[in-house]
Amino acid sequence: MEQYPREGSAGKDDGRAAQYLQSMFGLSGKKILLTGAAGGIGAVLAEGLAAAGGEMLLCDVAGEKLAALAKKTGCGAACFHMDVSCLDSIKSAVAAIIEKFGRVDVLINCAGINVREGFLDVSEDTYDKIMDVNLKGIYFLSQEVAKHMITRKSGNIINVASHNSVGMLGGCSVYGASKSAVTALTRSMAVEWAQHNIRANAMSPGHILTPLTTVTWEHPTRSTWLRDRIAMRRPGRPEELVGMCVMLASDASSYMTGQAYHIDGGCLCGGDPWDFDTKFKADRSKMPR
Repeated sequence: MEQYPREGSAGKDDGRAAQYLQSMFGLSGKKILLTGAAGGIGAVLAEGLAAAGGEMLLCDVAGEKLAALAKKTGCGAACFHMDVSCLDSIKSAVAAIIEKFGRVDVLINCAGINVREGFLDVSEDTYDKIMDVNLKGIYFLSQEVAKHMITRKSGNIINVASHNSVGMLGGCSVYGASKSAVTALTRSMAVEWAQHNIRANAMSPGHILTPLTTVTWEHPTRSTWLRDRIAMRRPGRPEELVGMCVMLASDASSYMTGQAYHIDGGCLCGGDPWDFDTKFKADRSKMPR
């Protein structure tokens, strides 16, 4: 790969910039296994990664939604039924993928669920359901796929964690525990599998507006509480996660592993500041809501 495009007059695109960006961030030829592909975030990631050239191997339990997404995504996208809470389903789907495509270059663990209940209200059944999908599923799917990556001495794993990995919300004790564990698993993968040329990183979305979170963003008190804690004072859009995911899936992140990257509109850094003296104060009434 040529290191930097230098030629060409200012303001004129002679194709060198596009060629350079493709060599850095392009996903052409990469076979990308994405779980939770039919979900609000997963579907958007699938389209974005496909647009960057990725060959998408879409996995979910929602068959009809998955088939519609594959048709919309294009780029030779293929569908596989996978229940990440069931080890037999994981092994069967991975075996079918390897038989048909020969390899998985990038694994994106996006499948996840949540049930919002107080700590004292959570039943064992609810606890097990959340942990089975959010943690056990990632653990054993990554284990199954990594075995094949190790034989090829190449691989890339992206785990979808959450702002709840570091900042908790009321009624999300099990979800938060599972996502905190996801970041710990990411570090374990990075440490153990670097010797096999496998990288592992996590994306930690902040408060993203999806069909499942609309009820929160329309809530009279919770939405205000959230905006006060986000520097940009608005929810994120699933599309705003695509850039980070493309970078982590591409060769542009070749020296990045074992990290969790937060896409949160400035929530982790401190949110909306308290009143302070400045002659450059913005009109808060015109800030995003």
